[in-house]
Amino acid sequence: MSVLKMHARESFDSRGNPTVEVNLYTAKGLFRTAVPSSASTGIYEALEPRDNDKTQYLGKGNKSKFGANAILGMALAVCKARAVEKGVPLNCHIADLAGNPEVILPVPAVNVINGSSHTGNKLVMQEFMILPARATRFKEAMRIGTEVYHNLKHAIKEKYDKEATHVGDEGGFAPSILENKEALELLKNAIGKAGYTDKVVIGMDVAASEFFRSVKYDLDFKSPDDPSRCISPDQLADLYKSFITDYPVVSIKDLFDQDDWDAWAKLTASSGIQVVGDDLTVTNPKRIAKAMGKKLCNCLPLKVNQIGSVTESLQVCMLAQSNGWGLIMCHHSGETEDTFLADLVVGLCTGQIKTGAPCRSEPLAKYKYNQILRIEEELGSKAKFTGQKFRNPLAK
Repeated sequence: MSVLKMHARESFDSRGNPTVEVNLYTAKGLFRTAVPSSASTGIYEALEPRDNDKTQYLGKGNKSKFGANAILGMALAVCKARAVEKGVPLNCHIADLAGNPEVILPVPAVNVINGSSHTGNKLVMQEFMILPARATRFKEAMRIGTEVYHNLKHAIKEKYDKEATHVGDEGGFAPSILENKEALELLKNAIGKAGYTDKVVIGMDVAASEFFRSVKYDLDFKSPDDPSRCISPDQLADLYKSFITDYPVVSIKDLFDQDDWDAWAKLTASSGIQVVGDDLTVTNPKRIAKAMGKKLCNCLPLKVNQIGSVTESLQVCMLAQSNGWGLIMCHHSGETEDTFLADLVVGLCTGQIKTGAPCRSEPLAKYKYNQILRIEEELGSKAKFTGQKFRNPLAK
């Protein structure tokens, strides 16, 4: 493949911040891609340079020196071009790169309630998600997800008011609530009203590093008025266990601070659920190897912008799968309309994708969901949905 020209421009993500868009030209045509960005980033992530020029875009403009955002834009465009050069769908090209003999459609982790840095409400934990894991195909999973989402909207309007259905950065509702169990109760009721208690389980993204304060966790960090709401790691672990007991919670991400390793190891050993380490691992092979050695978690969120290239993302994926870890392909709160992640999750057979709410345009998640629907249609009878095997879709 011969690259004729490459051009980068400053474009905008779903939060209205500048990002990098790349045009790559080959003899086969134009291949365009855009780089996403996260609102809450771990201290160990690949660098996403910003110019800090406060006279433009509040200091969030792009630097001219290469960073993960610049490298990734080029990498995604080249990957798209190589698939066309080979004459195969992008997801099949990615499966070839990963050595996967087939492609697998993921269970969507649909983000329906937002808190933490994604909203202006008082809810401390960042995301509450539904996983239609007992659906039989991706299209059914999406129907279930949207019906629960609409039932949740109605429940929030009934209990609070119309204003409470405002949404956060990723399209989930952001009602003015403080207690995390209240969010879970809303979700449990919405799942029941939609008629899918037997098909849907719950996932959470806590983003605990956001409210970690020295040796304790501040459950009122958005309006720090009550010292009694600062609790120890053991008390926070007990809170998580109550979630698991009282609700169909099967997956929790970033339960503790990225360096609170003792707390991670204790909960992973005793909880029996999918424990997801994001800020802990940041899609970095060295951090992942440490987490594996110390048994800190058992699932990895795969975020291409954290590691900065497609090749390294493939290496990380294969490292996780070969060690029996779960994998969640994750989008970002600062998303673009690029659908690359949809093909990536299918080709890598990660079994799970977290890409925002099914409605509205804030996270631009619909583009990813719709692309997976197209892939399912193209595969026809060969379409394989991971379903209840979402934690280990490649297991025989």
